[in-house]
Amino acid sequence: MWTEQNNTLYRKFEFANFSEAFAFMTRVALAAEKADHHPLWTNVWNRVEIWLSTHDAGNIVTARDKALAAVIDQLVP
Repeated sequence: MWTEQNNTLYRKFEFANFSEAFAFMTRVALAAEKADHHPLWTNVWNRVEIWLSTHDAGNIVTARDKALAAVIDQLVP
């Protein structure tokens, strides 16, 4: 579930292992590039955390962020 905090959409994902987390990140990277929208994210072993905001709108949450969040949700195995 995405939450809005500090002018970002945030969500933490957990996977069975690093390989699954990295595969997910690859899918997200391809979708983000296609949308010309690039998230702030971290990865530690099986955990991926993502923060979305629109930088050219003043680092606030916009429809672009919500659209990418919906796409990301579809990429979770």
